[in-house]
Amino acid sequence: MNPYNEREVLALLQEEDTLRKGFERIVAQYGEQLYWQIRRMVLSHDDANDLLQNTFIKAWTNIDYFRAESKISTWLYRIAMNECITFLNKQRATNTLAMDAPEATVIDKLESDTYFSGDQIQLALQKALLTLPEKQRMVFNLKYYQEMKYEEISEILNTSVGALKASYHHAVKKIEKFLESID
Repeated sequence: MNPYNEREVLALLQEEDTLRKGFERIVAQYGEQLYWQIRRMVLSHDDANDLLQNTFIKAWTNIDYFRAESKISTWLYRIAMNECITFLNKQRATNTLAMDAPEATVIDKLESDTYFSGDQIQLALQKALLTLPEKQRMVFNLKYYQEMKYEEISEILNTSVGALKASYHHAVKKIEKFLESID
């Protein structure tokens, strides 16, 4: 297969008989990085897989509405982040009914996840990330792990660059404080 070329893929998406081929290229190109972005938000491998599938189903269903005003990756990340927020809100509502500390459930899930292969430092970082509000966690994940530019994150989250920089700064400070407290 040829290297991924956005212009070629967009051309494939324009024609009914090449639409599926174009979408397959999108899935092949972005599947893994979207999976890890989702996984950092929801922690569980199974939940991340489900949300990744939901993301691609929504993208496929709405492909006719994609106008190429932004990059395909930006559009996919926006769908994925919305899926994460919906999932986390449902999960929080369920956990809040069940107990007082929903974070404890998420940390238990992280510690018991057989797919989690990180060392103690990675576990501590993931626990620190769980203390952040969702938006700060998303900004941190996109900037730190995906190494995205603020302008691209701004398109995904529909937030100003200035607000994103502040959000990232606050996230880093909270993570540093959390990590210092466990030393």
